[in-house]
Amino acid sequence: MPSHHRRDYRRQPSSNFTYVSPCVKYLIFILNFVFWLFGGLLIGIGLYAFVDKWQLTGWVKLDNVYDVILNISLVMVIMGAVVFIVSFAGCVGALRENTCLLKFYSLCLLIFFLLEMGIAIVGFVFPHAMQSVLEENFTDKIIHTYRDDPDLQNFIDFAQQEFRCCGLSSEGFLDWSKNEYFNCSSPSVEHCGVPFSCCINATDLSSRLVNIMCGYGVQTLSVAEASKKVWTSGCIEIVRSWAERNLYTIAGIALGVALSQLFVIYLAKTLEGQIDLQKSRSSELYRPLPITR
Repeated sequence: MPSHHRRDYRRQPSSNFTYVSPCVKYLIFILNFVFWLFGGLLIGIGLYAFVDKWQLTGWVKLDNVYDVILNISLVMVIMGAVVFIVSFAGCVGALRENTCLLKFYSLCLLIFFLLEMGIAIVGFVFPHAMQSVLEENFTDKIIHTYRDDPDLQNFIDFAQQEFRCCGLSSEGFLDWSKNEYFNCSSPSVEHCGVPFSCCINATDLSSRLVNIMCGYGVQTLSVAEASKKVWTSGCIEIVRSWAERNLYTIAGIALGVALSQLFVIYLAKTLEGQIDLQKSRSSELYRPLPITR
């Protein structure tokens, strides 16, 4: 009798069985969907602010890396784009069970985690050294561009009012002598002055109006006399002191963020492993048996 050739395939015992946990899969998807929307919102706000500033000033200076770092609207766009791309990879990777996207996603989270931990360790262990680095690298550039960038100006005014400081470095309010408008040799009416946000009482309590001239001529006064009208300490030093006073609170928040990131990385790697296990199981179940005669 002629021999019969037959190729058999193993079938899956249950078509509903899967190694991929729906809880892990959709938890990653929901978390990243929220951050994906947040990233898109950051991009939208940043672009709106960037275009608005472009129309207002007619130019945007981007000659070096410091110009990019100090351009708040551009920083928002860049941060939003990073969050948007990474969270999109997490969303699609989880929903479509794509291990390549999940590996990219978990790698990005790991890089963010290591960068954050490095900055936190340096800040906690060497606070004075970090203060010196920030003062040397950013004081002159921020002071010089105060009037050139409306977003940066609003940010500096907000920081000086909230932290009750003036200037950035240890020179305090005298930092403003480096600005072309507040320098004593300037023909401006603001010469030898400081921004109104340095003033102790810039707002009139009865009329609720801000006296933008309250800092005029302050640089000609001694520190003791100036301290009666404006805050005299630099903002970097004040922020460092504030961080030291609230060290345990900041450390607790940093630890919470770090653990959250590690947990999400763990979820992503778990889902990765489950997908690989499901693929290997499927390939084994449908692998052809040897030919029988």
